[in-house]
Amino acid sequence: MIHFFDDSSIDLFFIPNPALPSPPKPSIARPPLAEVVSYPFVLMSLKIRNLAIIAHVDHGKTTLVDQLLQAGGTYRENQATTERAMDSMDLEKEKGITIKAKNTAILWEGYTINIVDTPGHADFGAEVERVMKMVDGVLLVVDASGGPQAQTRFVLRKAMQEGLKPIVVINKIDRPLATPLKVHDQVLELFLDLDADDEQFNAPFVYGSARDGYFMDHPDDERKDCIPLLKKIIEFIPEPVADPQAPFLMLVSNIEWDEYVGRVAVGKVLGGSVKKGDTIFLLRQDGTKVQSKVLKTFTYSGLATADSDGCGAGGIVGIAAGIENIDIGETIAGSGEQEPLPFVAIDPPTVSMQFSINDGPLAGKEGKHVTSRAIRERLMRELKTNISITVEDTDMSGVFNVSARGAMQIAVLVEQMRREGFEVLVSRPVVIYRRDDNGKLLEPFETLYVEAPGDYTQGILKILMNRKGLMEHMDTEASGRVFIQATIPTRGLIGFETELVNLTSGHGIMSHLFKEYGLHAGEIQNRTTGTLVSMDSGTATPFSLQTLEDRGILFVAPGDAVYGGMLVGENPRVGDLPVNPVKEKHLDNMRSSGKDKTSKLTPALRFSLERAIEYIDADELVEATPLNIRLRKRILDANVRKRAQKGTEDRAVR
Repeated sequence: MIHFFDDSSIDLFFIPNPALPSPPKPSIARPPLAEVVSYPFVLMSLKIRNLAIIAHVDHGKTTLVDQLLQAGGTYRENQATTERAMDSMDLEKEKGITIKAKNTAILWEGYTINIVDTPGHADFGAEVERVMKMVDGVLLVVDASGGPQAQTRFVLRKAMQEGLKPIVVINKIDRPLATPLKVHDQVLELFLDLDADDEQFNAPFVYGSARDGYFMDHPDDERKDCIPLLKKIIEFIPEPVADPQAPFLMLVSNIEWDEYVGRVAVGKVLGGSVKKGDTIFLLRQDGTKVQSKVLKTFTYSGLATADSDGCGAGGIVGIAAGIENIDIGETIAGSGEQEPLPFVAIDPPTVSMQFSINDGPLAGKEGKHVTSRAIRERLMRELKTNISITVEDTDMSGVFNVSARGAMQIAVLVEQMRREGFEVLVSRPVVIYRRDDNGKLLEPFETLYVEAPGDYTQGILKILMNRKGLMEHMDTEASGRVFIQATIPTRGLIGFETELVNLTSGHGIMSHLFKEYGLHAGEIQNRTTGTLVSMDSGTATPFSLQTLEDRGILFVAPGDAVYGGMLVGENPRVGDLPVNPVKEKHLDNMRSSGKDKTSKLTPALRFSLERAIEYIDADELVEATPLNIRLRKRILDANVRKRAQKGTEDRAVR
């Protein structure tokens, strides 16, 4: 028996049998154990399972990881556990969603189970796509009451395209409206729609509650623990197809950062092994090669990333080699003669926004990174770990175009930057258009899924019509809830969720999935209201705001700093209304402030960053700083703004 590195759990058994022919070439479909042991020199079982947990947003992926960590002994018996422990970013904890794919591992019954927790929101789909080359199977988590949703279809399709075998986890069966057997049939229908092969279609199912920590082979079985799920992982997730005797080979599927050694390339070892001091070659897709030495190797266990002695074939490892510009999708090999490995295709961006330096009167007073150089360096750094966005310089100084899958993905980047001390201006998202062979304008379309109480059906259909949406299917359940499927331009989705939540008093749920590029659908009115625009600078006063409150909804409160061109409220009528929110009350001998009749102001409407980005119009910007989120006009000076608007109208007439 030869035992490679402790982290890899690889055992080689050599069984002489000269009477038998040479063993067949290895294949993905491994022969049964009884056949394997008959060959003279055979690689026995790799006690490793590599899997990704995939699902629609809020179906319980990260909570499921918590239970697997618990079952794998990550927590001591008397140790307090952490909910959604893999959501380590502050934004993930605050929003309750996973943004970045993360690695962990557990040990169970002598097996190393490497787990990748992935995002469920459509805007972060690239995080799912890039880990598909790092795993050999997936746990597909589906809500027992909601059933398969838009992102369920997306992530499952990506897994099936890579030939990965799924285990289906019907989660949240403890909910009052749970219908696990109905969801079972819906998942099988989804498999058929996605052209699953026989092995994928016959995927095993487990039923349970990740929150309460139990899974069963059938909904009526005893609700006890996670053992049935762990057994199915060992039985049905294939062992890695990797050759321990081949030269070292790994595809970079993730990038992490270590304070001491810099960039860490993470991936599955497809051949050979790697350890500190080994000579490796970075093979780029363009054919260039970079030689280096391994400075450190890292393995993932529980909630920690630890230094390791190395890693053998089939395991997941992090490698630090001092190569600053190593990127996701590149190949690391033990020989410069090897060919780069293919990388999974990533869906292209569909929306774009402008990032620019803060040129307002309050610039530099709340942040420490305010120059265009600092902003550009930060955006370029984001490109190293986020392969689904693109950054382009423009012909305007200090202005950059950032393209991504959706507005939320860019909003998360802006939020991260402001927390790091940046001040930045961002524009309203615009979709990325194309031209067909005949020169016709094409735009991206999405398949939209809406679930809401039936009382709001007419209002939802009206919103869809206003946003150029086309209803394709509608179902009404016995409970009265309505399920609507529609096709809608991507630009019609900007601000749609906020409008849906307001219409349904928070009871409406939506999800969407990129469908195709189609012919331009025509003009869509972004906003049916106008704004109150400050025409003076200073500090907002109670006296002035009480007067303005009758004209609309206020965005500022007494004591807030305002400046000319800043949006301080919403005007119910279309168009901009100049106002003065800093006007002081003049007192004389006959009146004093103490004798005046005062009234309480309605609390100001405070925008989240995502809501602010959706709210603004094309001639407006969001000013994001570490302390505040402000809305403003692109052109602050009212006279210059009026001349620019007149010039635009004159050109339109011509």
